[in-house]
Amino acid sequence: MNIVDRIWNSSLGKKYLMALTGGALFVFLIGHLVGNLQVFGPPELINGYAHFLKSKPLLLWGARLGLLACVALHIASAVTLAQLNAAARPQPYATPGAYGASKASQYMLPTGIVIASFIVYHLAHFTALLPGVNGVGDFSKLTTTLHGETVPDVYAMMVLGLQVKWVCAFYLVAQALLFMHLSHGLAAMFQSLGFRDHVWWPRIECFAKAASIALLIGYSIIPVAICLKLVGSDYVERKKYDLKAANPQPAPAFVAAQGKEAK
Repeated sequence: MNIVDRIWNSSLGKKYLMALTGGALFVFLIGHLVGNLQVFGPPELINGYAHFLKSKPLLLWGARLGLLACVALHIASAVTLAQLNAAARPQPYATPGAYGASKASQYMLPTGIVIASFIVYHLAHFTALLPGVNGVGDFSKLTTTLHGETVPDVYAMMVLGLQVKWVCAFYLVAQALLFMHLSHGLAAMFQSLGFRDHVWWPRIECFAKAASIALLIGYSIIPVAICLKLVGSDYVERKKYDLKAANPQPAPAFVAAQGKEAK
C-alpha cells in the first residue's frame, strides 16, 4: 500500500501511470478496430466474432473491467497533474499556451473529456443497447441464426445505428478528437517513460503521427461507409421490419376509439 501511495502522491508516478494506462488503451484501440473492420465482410463474420467474445464471459468481463480501470486511472492522473501544474503557476502565461507547445498538447484535457463522454455513449449504444440513444429502436430485438443458434445481430446493430446521420456525425467528431489526442499523447507516453533522445525522438514523433492517422482513417471509414449505405443497406432493410414488429403501433381504429372515449 505504501508503494501505491508513493506512486500516486508523486507527480512522476502519476506521469508513469498515465503513460502506462494510455499505452494499454492504445493497444485496445488497435484490437477493437480490427474487430470492427469485420463489418465490411459478410454479416456472419462480425456476428461470429461477437458471439465468440460473449461465449467467454470471464475473458470479456475481465477485459471490460481492466479497460474501465485504465480509463479511470488515466483520467484521474491527467486531472490531478493539470491541477498540480496550475497550482505551480498561478500566474497565467502572457500569451495563450506554453511557448512551442502544439495545439494538440494544449487541448489534451478537453479532448480527453469529450472522448470519455463518447465512450459512455458508445457503451450505451452498442453494449447496454439503450433504445433512447440510437435513434432507431430496441437493438436487443435484433437477432440472427448462427450455426443453428440464435445470437444478437451485431452486424444489423452497427449498420442501423450508424445510418442515423447525427449518430454518424458524433462518431466522426469523436474520431477527430481522438486523432488530436493521440498525435500528442503517444509521443508524450514514450517521453514519460524515458525514451526521448536526439536519435529516437524524431522517430517517435513520426510513429505517433502515423499511428494516429491510421486509427483515424480506420475508425472513420466505418461510419462513413455505413452512412453512405455502401455497407449492409440491403441486409438491414429486412431487419427494420423486425424492429417494427417488436414495437407494434396501435391500430388506427383502436386509437380513434380511445379518442372518442376520452371525449
